[in-house]
Amino acid sequence: QVRLVESGGGSVQAGGSLRLSCATFGTIYSINAMGWYRQAPGKQREWVALITGGGSMSYQDSVKCRLTISRYKAKNTVDLQMNSLKPEDTAVYYCTVKRPPQWGDLWGQGTQVTVSS
Repeated sequence: QVRLVESGGGSVQAGGSLRLSCATFGTIYSINAMGWYRQAPGKQREWVALITGGGSMSYQDSVKCRLTISRYKAKNTVDLQMNSLKPEDTAVYYCTVKRPPQWGDLWGQGTQVTVSS
């Protein structure tokens, strides 16, 4: 059974850093991209960063220059290095595997990131 498992969340003060990791278990076919979304309390889930199979990266404007996504393609893992964290980065962060519509996207359970001022 395919699973995505996030790790690395926690609590930090503003200006601090965290590194999130996402490990995949099982064989996953037809990966278009891997990435991270987040959901803050009372808000909808939003896209944070994506990296394609070809290595192209994209970021939400609010996290550019602070967050860096990386992928180890051979093991289908994806990390998110988060620097200069702000209280507004507080959210549950979800790992995702983007696939063609007929396959559907895959999601992890999420990991909590809390940034205090």
